[in-house]
Amino acid sequence: MKYFTIHELTKSATAKAKRIDNTPNEEARANLVLLVERVLDPLRSVWGRPIVVNSGYRSEKLNNAVGGVSTSHHCRGMAADITTGTRENNQKLFELAIRLDLPFCQLIDEKGYQWVHISYNKDDIRKQILHL
Repeated sequence: MKYFTIHELTKSATAKAKRIDNTPNEEARANLVLLVERVLDPLRSVWGRPIVVNSGYRSEKLNNAVGGVSTSHHCRGMAADITTGTRENNQKLFELAIRLDLPFCQLIDEKGYQWVHISYNKDDIRKQILHL
């Protein structure tokens, strides 16, 4: 894990405000490490500039608090919502993830590139690309 930490992948303003424990279990922690090593670090390395994690791991209670779906990869430590700070650069980051042929499960342009959702599941490298 060169560019990202477990801390930044688990921090949450909502969890802090609502006093929700967002500590991942061992399986979710292991999944976060794989997400970083296989997808996020390679993407950041080529991008060459900071990438901010808006949302990474979410405990079940936190996921409910933010209105996430129960099957969310975030709950298993397999997803991150990331941003470069601008929609224009988020679109470039999205396109870079495709060009790099990263082993993602899902790559989602959220709300006109307000942020990018990317997930990794070692058992499901379907490379699904969505625009929501």
